[in-house]
Amino acid sequence: MVTVAAHAQVLARFGHALSDPTRCRLLIALRDGPAYPADLADTLGVSRTNLSNHLACLRGCGLVVAAPEGRRSRYELADRRLAHALGDLIELTLAIDPDAACPVDTDGSCA
Repeated sequence: MVTVAAHAQVLARFGHALSDPTRCRLLIALRDGPAYPADLADTLGVSRTNLSNHLACLRGCGLVVAAPEGRRSRYELADRRLAHALGDLIELTLAIDPDAACPVDTDGSCA
């Protein structure tokens, strides 16, 4: 039997993954399908080192996996249901608060 504390730990881990805008953008990019780190870095406009750190966090949270392909690794969501869950979370948030999509300042407030 899974306890409330265990469920809270799962949600906290997921929340940690979503607490950074770059990781959110990375998860959204991977909703479309697997991708290579270099391509993701270019798409997101971040350095490869920065992207690598975010991928390590998402791997640690259990949300993405690396699929080795020779000397390269391709990253994808750990489970395709995550793509659906992320879409549902975005839609639900916007249904509750349409202003949630406003640009955000560095202090977390809407610009």
